[in-house]
Amino acid sequence: MSETALDATLLSLLACPEDKGPLHLVRTDDGADVLYNPRLRRAYPIDNGIPVLLVDEAHTVDDAEHERLTDRLES
Repeated sequence: MSETALDATLLSLLACPEDKGPLHLVRTDDGADVLYNPRLRRAYPIDNGIPVLLVDEAHTVDDAEHERLTDRLES
């Protein structure tokens, strides 16, 4: 990923604040890294290398973006 890539240990400890499940580090089409919850289709921003795990700061992903993000998870 980019310079905002998270340490693997930290990533394994982070959980979605909504469903408490795991999050996946994914790069979006605009080049930003996000923490993605494919179960709820919610993307949490990373601001200057710091995960912003606030429900109000996350955005809901539409079907097309969900497809692109999940394709990147599998590659």
